[in-house]
Amino acid sequence: MTETFLTIDASAIDWARAQFALTAIYHWLFVPLTLGLALIMGIIETCWYRTGNEFWKHAAQFWQKLFGINFAMGVATGIILEFEFGTNWSNYSWFVGDIFGAPLAVEGIVAFFMESTFVAVMFFGWKKVSRGFHLAATWLTGLGATFSAWWILVANSWMQYPVGCTFNPDTMRNEMSSFAEVALSSFAIDKFCHTVISAWIIGAIFVIAVSCWYLLKKRHQKLAVESIKVGSIVGVVASLFAMHTGDHSAYMVAQVQPMKLAAMEALYDGGNGQGLTAIALVNPFEQPDYAASEEHPLKIEIPKALSFLATRDLDGYVPGVNDLLKESDEKIRRGKDAITALKEYRQKDTPAERKAELQKTIQENMPYFGYGYVKDKADLVPYIPLCFYAFRVMVGLGTLFLLFFVVVVFLAWRKDIASPKLRLLHMAAIALLPLGYICSESGWLVAEFGRQPWAIQDMMPTWVGVSNIGSSSVMLTFFIFLALFTTLLAVEISILLKAIKQGPEEGLKN
Repeated sequence: MTETFLTIDASAIDWARAQFALTAIYHWLFVPLTLGLALIMGIIETCWYRTGNEFWKHAAQFWQKLFGINFAMGVATGIILEFEFGTNWSNYSWFVGDIFGAPLAVEGIVAFFMESTFVAVMFFGWKKVSRGFHLAATWLTGLGATFSAWWILVANSWMQYPVGCTFNPDTMRNEMSSFAEVALSSFAIDKFCHTVISAWIIGAIFVIAVSCWYLLKKRHQKLAVESIKVGSIVGVVASLFAMHTGDHSAYMVAQVQPMKLAAMEALYDGGNGQGLTAIALVNPFEQPDYAASEEHPLKIEIPKALSFLATRDLDGYVPGVNDLLKESDEKIRRGKDAITALKEYRQKDTPAERKAELQKTIQENMPYFGYGYVKDKADLVPYIPLCFYAFRVMVGLGTLFLLFFVVVVFLAWRKDIASPKLRLLHMAAIALLPLGYICSESGWLVAEFGRQPWAIQDMMPTWVGVSNIGSSSVMLTFFIFLALFTTLLAVEISILLKAIKQGPEEGLKN
């Protein structure tokens, strides 16, 4: 691994990254709705179980039908995503397969088994099992989907905060030393909570949007009104929790990925008592000249808020891009020391006594191993404009959703949400649906672009983890996947729209 990256086609790295990004973006179009609808349909069926009112049963069946359409599409893209680790990122898979493979294996064996078992009962067991057993199957289907997301996010979090592992120079692999540290790291818990809660917001927006469409068409109004009541409560609660978990996630990023935070804020020179930028004009089309520490025009900031966000101290020190690049000199030296020591360790004629010394050097410097491959410190800086604007899109839309849900809760529970006078609100609810996905994808853009150039934070740059394959083959499969995923998305939207226009199959034909 210490030499292979030198012979890899440079364009293959870009195409491998593009293909993985393409697959992940499409996959994440399906997953949030699965997790969000799982919660809402569970609540609605619980209402049926507690009241015995057949209305709630038919409402649950309707939302479960839409859940099933989306669920099937998400599985297809998720399987392809996992295979790409072996095809396009074989050096990465070899280096950390013992660790990265464990949560993926648990996800495949336990979560998929759990989902596939109970989803069948949920869809086909209405007349075959008791109400209580069916309710349990519905909740366990949602729990299985959430459990699946947990292990995927554990794997992703480990890439951004590698813990619970020890490097073995004899096998050239990172080996797991503590499964609990990997599975229960603070970074993984924060990412899981924030991601799943954001998916609940997508589910709430979807349910409200579909229900408002029915109100505009004057169809299934009782279903629409009651679903809006459930969706709006879920939306308010999820939005508040998303803000809390997002704040804690930002704090964790400041501790373990300070360059990501600096890119999110376009902060070039740090200091004490740093303000949080609300808005600024950052050129979106080119990497700024951060070395010149240029001031952004029209910058509006909240005084000392960034310091409090990053350190929980209003006067806390927050490093900027230039500060972190100065610190990287020592990390690059240590990374090169680790690579040099590893090369000598791997030589057959190295004496055992010398190997013991070299192993100590390797282990001491392994946390900065990836820096040894850095030739230009500019490679350590992620693309600032994308991180800066994606973060503000996520936060801005998240705030908008909270205000929207609060208004809808008030109107649905205290007023007549079905009133024709609220036609503009109904139309706005439909318009917010694509914005929900934009908000969700923006969060992932911040998380993944912000950690560049690292496949594993500080330990492996992307250009070292890629497979030694020709760019033409990756390019070909990129366009094949683009056509396939676009077709899947178009098919899902078509089927969903048809099911929504058709409405409930029975019991709610008002």
